[in-house]
Amino acid sequence: MGIYRQLFLTFFKIGAFTFGGGWAMIAIIEKEVVDRHHWIRKDEFLDLIAIAQSVPGVLAVNFATCIGDRLKGMKGGIVAAIGTILPSFLLILAIAIFLTPESIKNNRVLSAIFMGIRPAVVALIIAPVITTAKSSKLTLSTAWIPALAAIMISLNIGVISNPITWIAIGGAGGYLHWEYTRRRIRKEPPAA
Repeated sequence: MGIYRQLFLTFFKIGAFTFGGGWAMIAIIEKEVVDRHHWIRKDEFLDLIAIAQSVPGVLAVNFATCIGDRLKGMKGGIVAAIGTILPSFLLILAIAIFLTPESIKNNRVLSAIFMGIRPAVVALIIAPVITTAKSSKLTLSTAWIPALAAIMISLNIGVISNPITWIAIGGAGGYLHWEYTRRRIRKEPPAA
């Protein structure tokens, strides 16, 4: 199977069988691109999470585009992105053609399906948060950083509750830590 077809089918499957948005997709994306296809390493996957969240757009599409681009350049990025977007597009198109909001609300079967999906989505969001925390070597001494950011964002107080603010603070903090570590290493005397 050609790489373009593999990219398209992999991301089509991810787009078709994931509910709940970006974080719910992370566990599935990791299983496919890191564990199954070995397109990237685990540490690269963690870096890609940060990149995909930091740039504008949908997390899964950003992931797909980055991975496709890495494997086959711009063409690969486009194929992977289309694979991710197409299932949602087709589903929304079918809903728009055949169902109205009132018919969905009044349909007991559809309501029951959506009620059953909600708890699964919560689990799909929590699982990658835990695995990402473990993989990024989050310890008790550094756990306060994401906890503080989450609390401040949830307070909904002006610029403090804007996720972009915390991305900027995190980037600046990471750079300052890197610079501090680099200078400290430079000042240490060589081992005898």
